[in-house]
Amino acid sequence: MDFMASEGAMRKSQVTEAASYLIRMGASRWFEHSIPQFKSIHPTSLYFLTMCSQSSLVARRKTAVVLGLAYGGAKAAKVLAAGLPADWRLIAIDRNSHMNHVYVMPRFAVLPGHEYKAFIPNTNVFGEGDTRKPNHITLKTTVTSIQPTHITVSDAFPELGIHSKEIAFDYAIYALGANLPAPLDLWGKDPREAVKPGDEKVWTYNGTKSDGIAWLQERQKAIEAAPTVLVVGGGALGIQFATDIKAIYPEKEVTLLHSRKQLLPRFDREMHDEIRKTMELQEIDLILGERLDLSTVDEEKKVVNAQGQRVVRTEKGREIAADLLLLCTGQRANTKMLEEMDAATINPENGRAFIQRTMQLTTSPPIDSLTTTFDKSVSVSNGAPGDSGNGSSTYTNIFVAGDAADAFGAIQAGHTAWGQAIVAANNVVTLVTKPGEELEEYTSGIPSIKVSLGITKSVYHSRGTFGIKDDGVADLRAASMWGVYEAKAESDEDLRL
Repeated sequence: MDFMASEGAMRKSQVTEAASYLIRMGASRWFEHSIPQFKSIHPTSLYFLTMCSQSSLVARRKTAVVLGLAYGGAKAAKVLAAGLPADWRLIAIDRNSHMNHVYVMPRFAVLPGHEYKAFIPNTNVFGEGDTRKPNHITLKTTVTSIQPTHITVSDAFPELGIHSKEIAFDYAIYALGANLPAPLDLWGKDPREAVKPGDEKVWTYNGTKSDGIAWLQERQKAIEAAPTVLVVGGGALGIQFATDIKAIYPEKEVTLLHSRKQLLPRFDREMHDEIRKTMELQEIDLILGERLDLSTVDEEKKVVNAQGQRVVRTEKGREIAADLLLLCTGQRANTKMLEEMDAATINPENGRAFIQRTMQLTTSPPIDSLTTTFDKSVSVSNGAPGDSGNGSSTYTNIFVAGDAADAFGAIQAGHTAWGQAIVAANNVVTLVTKPGEELEEYTSGIPSIKVSLGITKSVYHSRGTFGIKDDGVADLRAASMWGVYEAKAESDEDLRL
């Protein structure tokens, strides 16, 4: 390499940095960015680096990323792994070491002994087993930003060939869901309700299985120690918490406060009636049609009565005292990074991301029809939004699935995220392998739900049909979800991995 001899004074680190940048960003964008720290590089070296990036290196750069590995993201990763060409790199990212099976967590936050079953290994998320391709990678790290051509994460992984915190992508599936309400927000505040100022042990959470188990165990202790509990929010989470607490601790006084007159108003009245009847039998105090005055839950202004109970008030002026307050409301779509990239992609009414029926991110409400105009002239390689034909602009290489998506009235649930992820991933595969072909379009089905009412009883609404079951078990058959993730669950020891 004679060209190197002509540049003996050049720092090796500078060449390395330049090469890394070219590989990540693509040589075609070198002069567009004109990075100042690289201007002193000899033109011959620059030419060599450019040629490298335009040849074999750029082929290795072809990358799809999946952000979030819960119900939707995990399915997207599996579909992409099966459908993308062998030379494509697939990177699946989650801040948790294990998939958090949220649907069993209300139970496991009350009932001790099963919490480890809520955290499922994602080691086989691509569904490839021992034949996993080396260019299919899972990263435990936090995504801190997204741009049309790259994401930024909190860590580099040089051992995996990822030397920068910036990861360029050709396609991204954004499946980061929603931030959970406080009683299940493992990344939120200290779960130790009885923690005293000056306690030496500082609570930390890093997204590992052991962290999650410890968090649920602390929540169990707080609930067990509270003679009276106020649950705020009559959605599925609030209903499950209230009925589980009363079933496991029948001596406790449990109150459920809901702002509407009907529980689960998106479903048939039969659901409400059966839930209400069950709560009456359990002697749960159900208060409907009253909204909590949120100013009374402000920690700096909290009121405590002579018995040491927290006192809150509804907007109608009703005061309620309880030893433990569980706020099961306020779930927010995790779309802050999309908003920072382009605020026009977010619906200000609900905080979710606007999408086309193809699950592609768009910048204004799309026409709500089954026919979505797709501008095939838009360049995916540069990530620029293009006119989708209805007055909006679409990021054709960014797809959104799950709770983060404003998906045409679909309910926020794991099974809907699963279905949306299939459409998104199939469309990525089509764009890569069959460019120009028509993309799939998502249609939300009839809302479905199943809600436990204590240990054995549950109610469900599926395909327009209401029903009651009494075949429940303590751990909600958590191991069945392990099979969906192709994680081994043949023994209790497997479930502890």
